[in-house]
Amino acid sequence: MEVEVKLRLPDSTAHQKVLSLLSPYHTKTHHQRNTFFDGACGELSTRRAVLRLRFYENSENVKCMLCLKAKAVIIDGVSRVEEDEEELDPKIGYECVSNPRQLMQVDTRVLKRAKEEFHVGEEGFIGLGGFKNVRNVFEWNGVELEVDETMYEFGTCYEIECESLEPEKVKAMIEALLKENDIDYSYSEVSKFATFRAGKLP
Repeated sequence: MEVEVKLRLPDSTAHQKVLSLLSPYHTKTHHQRNTFFDGACGELSTRRAVLRLRFYENSENVKCMLCLKAKAVIIDGVSRVEEDEEELDPKIGYECVSNPRQLMQVDTRVLKRAKEEFHVGEEGFIGLGGFKNVRNVFEWNGVELEVDETMYEFGTCYEIECESLEPEKVKAMIEALLKENDIDYSYSEVSKFATFRAGKLP
């Protein structure tokens, strides 16, 4: 179970203010490309699950992570989702983006779960598309903050995320920082994937 605080920033101005405020604590920037898949007969989506390939395209050394997410719930800016993730050869990952049916031929723990637990049939997987995300990471007050700029075909969203076993405590810390610096925010109500599937900004 992944538990994250998710606070939405209203616009690029608020996003830039947060980046500037946290700049002394910056550790890295990830350029992510996310592509999503369902079973050809909706085997994953009908059970509130989705398969994701995430490429970290920072340099020539591209990294690819395969992730199965299920039963996502967001309440008062705290997200809880079942997540199973493993690394995949980026070359195989890109091939699967081009031809999602190839996912049936890839032998990994996560794909085995997707096929067996969610009963993905012989027709295999279909691609749903995806989006890009620029994630700036900060080590701040003992927690790792991720400040996201998510670029969809229909617009851009800005968000602060922080994975924590004490989400209410961390949420209060982040909220205090934003209020002290007059930065507007709201609790995220939907996931990035849900926004993508809706085809419009929240």
